[in-house]
Amino acid sequence: MPQTTQTLECTSSAAQIILSLVPIVGIVFGSALFFFFLFWQYKLRRELVLRGQYQSRIWEHLRILSLLVGSVSSLVGLTLSLLFFGVNGISYLLLGGLIPLSAGIGLILFYYLAPWGKSK
Repeated sequence: MPQTTQTLECTSSAAQIILSLVPIVGIVFGSALFFFFLFWQYKLRRELVLRGQYQSRIWEHLRILSLLVGSVSSLVGLTLSLLFFGVNGISYLLLGGLIPLSAGIGLILFYYLAPWGKSK
């Protein structure tokens, strides 16, 4: 066990900085992707309204969004769970991966269990 603590203490400060930037860069790129998706949807709806062809399909968008967010959350949660289990075994740290994994599975279940047609 002492070797592990020595190995962690011997990591360079450049490696620590790079490892701390990875989640920040992921969040920035994910936010930019989400922003441009919303902007593209806005432009598309605007053109459809101007041409008189717009039909509201909010329920379908909610289902697709739940599938997208559920897939990403499940994969991130699975990765974090495996990482935390490999580092510390079964501990409270494992909840950091199990919570997004469970939320993602719930969103994917919503996608498959929600009705396809319009509710009356």
